[in-house]
This record gives sequence, structure tokens and C-alpha cells, in this order.
Amino acid sequence: MLISQKISAVIITYNEIGYIEKCLDSILFADEIIVIDSYSTDGTFEYLKSNARIKTLQKPFENYTLQKSFALEQASHDWVLFIDADEIVTENLKKEIVQTVHNPTEHVAFWFYRQFMFQKEKLRYSGWQTDKNHRLFRKSKVKFTEKKLVHEALEVNGSSGVFQEKLLHYCYKNYTDYKGKMLRYGRLKAKEAFLRKEKFSYGALLLKPAWKFVYHYFLRLGILDGKKGIIICYLNAMSDLEKYRELKKLEATSSS
Repeated sequence: MLISQKISAVIITYNEIGYIEKCLDSILFADEIIVIDSYSTDGTFEYLKSNARIKTLQKPFENYTLQKSFALEQASHDWVLFIDADEIVTENLKKEIVQTVHNPTEHVAFWFYRQFMFQKEKLRYSGWQTDKNHRLFRKSKVKFTEKKLVHEALEVNGSSGVFQEKLLHYCYKNYTDYKGKMLRYGRLKAKEAFLRKEKFSYGALLLKPAWKFVYHYFLRLGILDGKKGIIICYLNAMSDLEKYRELKKLEATSSS
């Protein structure tokens, strides 16, 4: 039996010109589109404001969890599709979303597997082949956990299903952009570790990044992604290196 349900599509942005356009085009089936911008400087905000269909607000960025929690609060409808500005909903995935929302389901949230894209080429391995995130859920049944500042996670009050179709994720725009993203992630992970009272050690500084590269490049088959795999695995390992550098700074600051 078909049931009438509306969908709020929600995105957070910062300097996404060149990607946000295709993302928005792929979610026009949603009943409302809400974007929370972190004061972009590349024209993203102006582009969003020029589209009357999009509700656009600006909020200073503190961390991903706070930004996404604020964005979620703005949604008018219970079913929420929460995607990143560099993700695209394919036609087949759109059909699966609409069919799910308009039919009875026991689940209150759904996992999406993602197909990572290295510019315009598929990244098949490098540790990302089993990556999945909650992307469609009932607002009334979830909240973003306060324990994570980056790679934010949902606390779901109910069961979760898994979608068959994959979300396209254009994770790698260029070397400089991806490196900057990994360094930001590293600094936020350091804050998480500091709040957990994790202690800095030179052993972790030297071994954790090296192990992450080895794990993703060899055990998670980044080697099969060729040059793309080397770049991705190296920059992901750099994120761990930045985490421990930043953790050392945080400890020094707190003790001074």
C-alpha cells in the first residue's frame, strides 16, 4: 500500500562550486532542499541563494557533528535525505529512495554504500570498497552522536535497512583539496582523542600512519587502484600523522 510521505534533502557546504550543482540536480525529487553553508568564499553561497527552491542558511563551522545537527533541525519533514555536496544520487538510487519512503517499512534508517570517485574515475579499492553511511532516515528516530567531531555517526532508535544502489561520492577533486580535507580531519580527530584523554606518544606518531598506509594499500588492495591508490592511501595516512601532531600540541597547550 502506497503512503504519502515527504522528503527533506539536507546538505552542508563550504566552497563546493563545481560539485554542488550536480548534487542539487540529483535531488530535485525531494519536497524541500535545505543547505547550511559555512561562509563559502568561492561563490557557493551566492549560487545557492539564486535558486528559489533551496532554503539556504549560513552558520560558522565548529565541527561536523554540530553543523549537521543544526542542519537536521531545519528539516520540515520526518524523512530526511542527508548527503554531502560532493555526492550524487543516481537515477536508480532515486527510484529506490522514493519507493522505500512511499511504502510501509519497519526500518527507521537506511545505510547507503558509496562508490568513491577519483575525479572522474572509479576508486575500486584502497579501503573504501565497503564504506557505508546512514543517508536516509526518520528525523524523529535519530540524532548525531556528540562523541565524534569528524566522520560523524548517527544514533538510531530502531532498525536499519541497506540500499542496493550506490551513492556516487566524488571524494577526490585534486591533490591540494584532498590533502587539506585530510589535514582538517586529522586535527578534529586529535580533539576527539584529547577529549577521551588519549595520550600522545612518539610510537603512535611513527607507527599509526605507517600502519594505515600499509593496511589500506596492501591489505585493502589500494595497490590495485594504481597511482590513484598510492595517492589516496598516502593522504589518508597523513591524516593520522596530523592527528598525533595536533594531539601533541593540545597536550602542550593544556599543561602550560
